[in-house]
Amino acid sequence: MRLFRPCLIAGWLYPGALFRIQTDEKLLFLTFDDGPDPDSTPHLLDLLETYDIKALFFCVGSASEKYPDLISRIKKNGHVIGNHGFSHLSGWRTGKKRYLSDISRAAQFTSPAFFRPPFGHLNLSQFRKLKKTFKIVFWDIMAYDFDPSFGNQNSLRILKTKLRPGSIIVLHDTVYSSANTILGEFITYSLKEGYRFELLDIGSDK
Repeated sequence: MRLFRPCLIAGWLYPGALFRIQTDEKLLFLTFDDGPDPDSTPHLLDLLETYDIKALFFCVGSASEKYPDLISRIKKNGHVIGNHGFSHLSGWRTGKKRYLSDISRAAQFTSPAFFRPPFGHLNLSQFRKLKKTFKIVFWDIMAYDFDPSFGNQNSLRILKTKLRPGSIIVLHDTVYSSANTILGEFITYSLKEGYRFELLDIGSDK
């Protein structure tokens, strides 16, 4: 079953974590997971520059270590880097000690200030420990752009129909993601609907 929004109890399970910005203004916040990627990242950065939109990139530590020039370019373009773990581990399948160590290792290449759990998987013990150091960011709209079987047009439809003021949108910075194909059309649609995009800057380490 696909969940295009987090389940209703998520806010209760993870108090203090960020899912959506509470506002009546037609604001949207773009975030990208799983980069940097030498094929995907430059394309996304060029597109965002065309529309003068800033985004938050939750980067994987191993890729960030491998492609430091891409991390530098993301920051130079005015975007913000977040921590997405070093090895993209599932918190549900990984012991607390190993999981926390992986995030700590990623911090030196990404961000020591805020974090998005890979897959959205985080158990309560991990959350309680991490929230002492990080601002933990989930999302309000998941378009499954990372899943080729879902299809570009379905992802675009979800983005268009689920929009609401304050939505934090998660897309994916990989060569396989449909974000590379649909992002321009989604931005154009949102602007026509009266939305504007702002940077989700929550204690950034730019």
